[in-house]
Amino acid sequence: MYDLTGFQRDLLYVIAGKDEPHGLAIKEELEEYYEKEIHHGRLYPNLDTLVDKGLVEKGQRDRRTNDYKMTRRGRREIEARREWEDQYLENAGLSV
Repeated sequence: MYDLTGFQRDLLYVIAGKDEPHGLAIKEELEEYYEKEIHHGRLYPNLDTLVDKGLVEKGQRDRRTNDYKMTRRGRREIEARREWEDQYLENAGLSV
């Protein structure tokens, strides 16, 4: 996770929280969070990076639509990141 951009981490969190979302569903979720448009030229190369790193698997719903799901490694990476974040939040007196 340390070598991912913030955007790539956000992609991972969205994918983890959905049941095998397709690219458009991921895009819409992030657009709502960021309150701005996410262009395909930003979205899909970053999804491909997560696939290349073994954090996400890409499947195919039909000839035009891909879906994404977390790998075991992706889940472990998110859990490790949360533990790392939690230690600092707890030390700062923030509830986790």
